[in-house]
Amino acid sequence: MRLLTNTLASVGALGVLILLFGPVSGGHLNPLVTLALWWHGRGGAQALRAREAVGYAAAQLAGAVGGAVLADLTLGHGRLAAARQVHTGAAQWTGEVVGTAVLVLVVLGLTRAGQQRFAAVTVAGWIAAGIWATASGCFANPALTAGRAFSDGYTGISPGSVPGFVAAQLAGALLGLGLVRLLFGSARRVEGSSVPGPPEGAQRPVRSA
Repeated sequence: MRLLTNTLASVGALGVLILLFGPVSGGHLNPLVTLALWWHGRGGAQALRAREAVGYAAAQLAGAVGGAVLADLTLGHGRLAAARQVHTGAAQWTGEVVGTAVLVLVVLGLTRAGQQRFAAVTVAGWIAAGIWATASGCFANPALTAGRAFSDGYTGISPGSVPGFVAAQLAGALLGLGLVRLLFGSARRVEGSSVPGPPEGAQRPVRSA
């Protein structure tokens, strides 16, 4: 029951956030997805710039840690505590490789196919499946992983377990990029956002020079 509750809360919030922030920033919530979009789309007229990708990643990390602190306060924990749940071993690392690879494949695959409008459903759907299908619980996000180290709850991860998870996620992102190239070809000119941007005629999010 606890796993089901966690799944419903996680994917529900994820879908809402993608829909809410998609028209504002492209719905970037994951540093590896952001960097994968930058790498895959570099050179395109609408592609993310490297400085933007770094800025997004910094904001994602700050948001994840801040969210963990807010969750602790909301739940009445009263103080910031490092998580004690140890997540390590080949099975969990493999789960993160697979979870992240499929996530990158889903986002870039939708982008290449021009189906970004389905991102909220498909991304949330994969995370729901990954929570149940992987030994790690499909964190698939370095910012989320770091944030969960600051919350000693059921879904936390001990600080000592974070480097292994992040390394596995990075490997998964590279694998996902390889799968996109294999399945969709080597074209680089893709949009810089994972979900639809502002309506036609509206101002695009401000880009740094």
